Amino acid sequence: MSTFPPIADYGFLSDCENNCLVAPDGSIEWLSLPRPDSPSVFGALLDRNAGSFRLGPVNTLVPDHRRYLPGTMVLETTWHTPTGWLVVNDLFVVRPVSDEGRRAGYDRVPRIGAGVGTILRTATCISGKVDVVATCLPMFDYGATPSAWSYDGDSYHSVAVRQPDGDVTLSLHSSFQLGQVSARAYVRCALNEGESGFVALTWSGPPPTTQQEADADLKSTVSFWRDWLSTGTFPDHQWRPFLERSALTLKGLSYAPTGAIMAASTTGLPETPGGARNWDYRYTWIRDTGFTLRALYRLGYEWEALEYFAFILEAVRGKDLNKPVSELQIMYGIGGERDLSERTIDHLSGWRDSKPVRVGNGAWNQHQNDVWGMLIDAVDSHLHRGAEQIIAPVWEGLAGFVDDAIKHAGDADQGIWEIRGEPQHFTESAVMCWLAADRGADLAQERGDSERATRWQKAADAMKAEILDRGVDEQGRFRQAYENDELDASLLLLPIMGFLPPDDDRIRATVLAVADELTEDGLVLRYKVDSTDTGFTGREGTFTICSWWLVSALAMIGETGRARALCKKLLSYAGPLNLYAEEIDTSTGEHLGNFPQAFTHLALIEAVSQLIENEG
Repeated sequence: MSTFPPIADYGFLSDCENNCLVAPDGSIEWLSLPRPDSPSVFGALLDRNAGSFRLGPVNTLVPDHRRYLPGTMVLETTWHTPTGWLVVNDLFVVRPVSDEGRRAGYDRVPRIGAGVGTILRTATCISGKVDVVATCLPMFDYGATPSAWSYDGDSYHSVAVRQPDGDVTLSLHSSFQLGQVSARAYVRCALNEGESGFVALTWSGPPPTTQQEADADLKSTVSFWRDWLSTGTFPDHQWRPFLERSALTLKGLSYAPTGAIMAASTTGLPETPGGARNWDYRYTWIRDTGFTLRALYRLGYEWEALEYFAFILEAVRGKDLNKPVSELQIMYGIGGERDLSERTIDHLSGWRDSKPVRVGNGAWNQHQNDVWGMLIDAVDSHLHRGAEQIIAPVWEGLAGFVDDAIKHAGDADQGIWEIRGEPQHFTESAVMCWLAADRGADLAQERGDSERATRWQKAADAMKAEILDRGVDEQGRFRQAYENDELDASLLLLPIMGFLPPDDDRIRATVLAVADELTEDGLVLRYKVDSTDTGFTGREGTFTICSWWLVSALAMIGETGRARALCKKLLSYAGPLNLYAEEIDTSTGEHLGNFPQAFTHLALIEAVSQLIENEG
C-alpha cells in the first residue's frame, strides 16, 4: 500500500501570499517559500523524505473528522485517541491591515487583511487526556538540503533554522517546550481536558508568543475569510456550499501582491499514477482569464476581477506604456515573469513514483492560437461589466493581438491541451481566433474605431465560414482538427463562447457525441489518447473541467435532465473537503493531477450557477 495519501484528501490552506497542503495525518507536506512558486521547504507530497511538519496525537494517524470552519480557510481536525479527544486548527495567520506603510512587494492594496508569513497550529484537548507530538523537518530546495535548528533566545519556546546558501529563515515558536536534534524540531507533551497549546512557524512576520495571541490570530483569520465571503453573492440553494468552497479556493490561489491567480498550488502531481504527465501549474494561464473574470463577476467579486485583470494587462503589456507590446504568451509567472523554462528535479521520487518531477513549464513558449481569443474575450467581458475605459496605448496593444489572431488563424498549433506532438489545425484554436476578431470588432465599435470594427468583423465572418467548411465532419459534428474526424472536449466551448447558437444542429450533434462517445462512466475525456498525438503514451483520467463544460453545454442545448444528473454525479466526486484536482479516475474515484485546480473550480461555478438560474 502506498504511503502517499490520495490527492483529494489534502487540505488546502492559504493567506493569499503563500499556501500549503495538509495530509489527513496532520502533516504539512507541501509548502514553498518565499513565494508559492519557489522551491519547496516541505515536499513530502512528492517524496516521503523531502520534509514535513506534523502536529497531532501520538500513535494515532487517522482523524475522526476533518472540515473547514464554515466560510473560512481554517482547517479543523478532530482526533479520537484511546485516552481522549483532541481538536487541531491549522491556518495561515491573517491580521487586519495597518496604515503604517506599503507592504514590501505589493503592487495591490490589501483591503480587509493580509498574511503575516505565519502558519499557526493550535491544539485543544476537549475530553480526557491526549499525548501530543509535533515534528518539524524542513528540507530546502525541493528536499535536497537539510539544515540544523538552533535555539533562538534564552528559553525552550523558540528555535530557528536558515536555508544554507539561501534567503529563507524559519522560526518555530510554541507554548510547548521545543526540542531540537539537528534538522528536526519537536514537541512531546500531554494535554488534559480544557488545556490548549500552539506551534507557530514563521518566515517573515511576528508570530504569536502566547496562547492569548494565538487565539486572537485564529479569531482574526476566521473573521477575514468570513468577511471576504460575505461580499459575494451566492444563491440560497443546496449547492451553495460547493460554490462557496470554490470561491474560497480561487481566493486562496490568488497572489495578493500582484493580483495573479495560479492554476494550482502544486507541481508534479501526475495525470496518471506512475506516468510522465507531471507539470508545474503554479503560474497564470491567459486561457483561464475569461473564465476567471466570468466566475468572479458572477459571484459578485468585482474587486478581485479588477485586480486580476490589472495583473493580466501588466503581464501582457508591461508597466512601461512607451514600450511596444511583446508577443503574447500562453502563461506568465505570478510576478509577471515570462521565462518559465522547464527542468526536472531528479532526486524526487514523485507522488507514488510518478517521475519526472518538473518545475517550470515547457509549454510557456508554445504556439497556442486560442490564447488571443481568450484574452480579447476577457477584455470585452470586463469592459461590459462597467469597468473603466482602457487607455490608448493599451488599446493599440490589444489591437495588435487581434491582428495577430487574424494573421495566424490558419496556422497549425499545439492546441488547448498543450500537446507535445506535431502541431495540427485544431478546430477549437480556429474558433478562438474567430472569437478574437469577433470580440475585437465589438470593442472597436464601442470605441468608435469604425475602420477596425469593419475590418475585423469581415475577417471574423470569413474565419467562421472556413471553420464551418473544414471543421465539421460528414456526420454534421465538429471535429478535433481539420486533419481528422476525432472528437475533442474543447469543442464544448463552441456554444459556451457563442460561436453558434445552442439550437444549431451541428452544436447539438457535437455536444451529444461528446456525452455519448468521449466519456468514461459519464465523465469526459479530453480526447482519445490512442488516436491523438500528445507526445506521450499511456492513459489519463477524465478531465474534470471538461465534465463541467458538458454540464453547461447540455443545459444550453435543452438537455436539462442530463445536465442535472451529471452535475450531481460530479458533486458526489468532490474530495472530502469539497476540493477538486485536475482529473478523476472513474475506476477508483481518485483525483489526479495538480491540486486544487482553479480551472476545475471555475467551471464548477459556471455550470452550477447556470443550473440554479435555470431552475428559476
